[in-house]
Formats: sequence, structure tokens, C-alpha cells
Amino acid sequence: MKSLIILKINRNYSTTKLLVCFLTDVKVRIQKLLSSSGIASRRTIEKWIKRNRLIVDGKFAKIGQIVSGSEKFQLDGNPLTVKLYCTNHKYIIYNKPINEISSRSDPDKRPSIFDNLPKIENSRWISVGRLDISTSGLLLFVTDGSLANALMHPSKQIIRRYAVRIHGNPKKSEINQLLNGIDLHDGVATFESINIVGGRNTNEWFHVTVREGRNRIIRRMWKNIGYDVSRLIRIGYGPIELPRTLSVGKYKELTEKQIEALYFVTNINR
Repeated sequence: MKSLIILKINRNYSTTKLLVCFLTDVKVRIQKLLSSSGIASRRTIEKWIKRNRLIVDGKFAKIGQIVSGSEKFQLDGNPLTVKLYCTNHKYIIYNKPINEISSRSDPDKRPSIFDNLPKIENSRWISVGRLDISTSGLLLFVTDGSLANALMHPSKQIIRRYAVRIHGNPKKSEINQLLNGIDLHDGVATFESINIVGGRNTNEWFHVTVREGRNRIIRRMWKNIGYDVSRLIRIGYGPIELPRTLSVGKYKELTEKQIEALYFVTNINR
């Protein structure tokens, strides 16, 4: 693999960023190439391959197939453009409001989490996980498909933190149920921690943590022991916390320290 290393120097002549630009003879697995290009996550690409939706040079793609980027790629018969260029990946945090969907498009024309994001050239934003339409709070967006995939992969056990308001006053025995594990229809789910943070009348606020991102897992766990969630806000994902100063519907670029922390917890190279 031939590559050009570019060092970006700031005013005090210290190196701040390292960019790698693949020039020729790139040899990587097809999932890595397409995800790094921002086309889709590795998991999605693998599903395309298993369903024979992805074609490379006229033949069905194979998982783990080695490619250079010069091939002709097609998805469902439509061409995919894979651009090889110097990539200065971007990373932002977004404070999602309720009533926004986590998809790029919607037949009902509902607002999308992608509507308020900054426009970028030669790449696309990848959402690290999803939040349902009734949940607000922290969403991470990156252009590095490898990082996004690692942050979402169940094997990484990345912590997610939520503020939850429920209607009712759960007993200590019920709290212990949540900590010891709730048997849902798709497997046992467990809160890593639960802390009471306040409440008024019959409404109680809790901070809870989980290490997975199953669909509506927080709401389903509380519902299983008889409580409805009336507010749900994601306040943390891995090493990133939702800033108190970040208004709902607004985004903010991550700092270099925060970016490095994301690569550190996923144990992948930047």
C-alpha cells in the first residue's frame, strides 16, 4: 500500500493532525474501504453482501474481499462511487430534540437528525447509534466509518448514559431487578448502574447506564417492572458527555482530546 503522510503544523510548530491519503495500490477489505468512504457502516455492507446486493466488477461481492478502490461497484444495479482522497475526518456532537427521526429520509416527511448538520464535501455523516423519535440528547456523528462501526459494535461494550424520568416510586427490590437483569423477549438486559437524581410528586429522575444499544432497551426494561418512561435523554456515550451549554437542535465539533478518547476506547488506529 502506498500512502502519503501529511503533517498539519500549527503556529507554534507542533504537529496537531495526521492525515493519510491513499494514492495507488490500495489493498483493503471491501467493508473497510466502503465504510471509510462514508457509504455505509461495515455491518450494513456485510448485510448487502450476504443478500447479493453488492456487485464488484460484475460479480457478487464476498465478505472480506480485497479491493483497491479502482473496481466498479454496484448496489442493486446502481453504481457506487468510491473516491480515494486525503481524508481529514470530522467529528461532532449533536443535541437531538424529540420528534426527530434517526433516518435520512422518511415517507411522512418528518424532521430528521441529519437536517441540522453541517454540509461536508466528498463524505457523509455517519450516526453512531440511533435514538427513537421520543428520545432526546447526545448523538455522535463522524465521517470515519471504522470508528463509527467500532463504537456501535456489541463486543466493545461502550457505556451509554441516560437521564430517565419515570412515573412512580420504584422499590429497592425493583431497582435490584434492573441491576441483576431483566429477561426481555430478545435476551436479558441489565443496567450497569442506577442513581436517583431527584423528582417531584410521583415523578422520579434517574441516571442509568447500559453497555448496549438494543432498540428501546431503557423503556422496555422499566416497562417490564411496571413503570412508564415519560422522558429519556442520552447524556453520555463512552468518554463523551452532553455539554450543558449545547442547545437542543445544535451541534458542536469535538475537541482533539475527545477525538483521541474515542479511538482509545475502541482500540483502533486513527
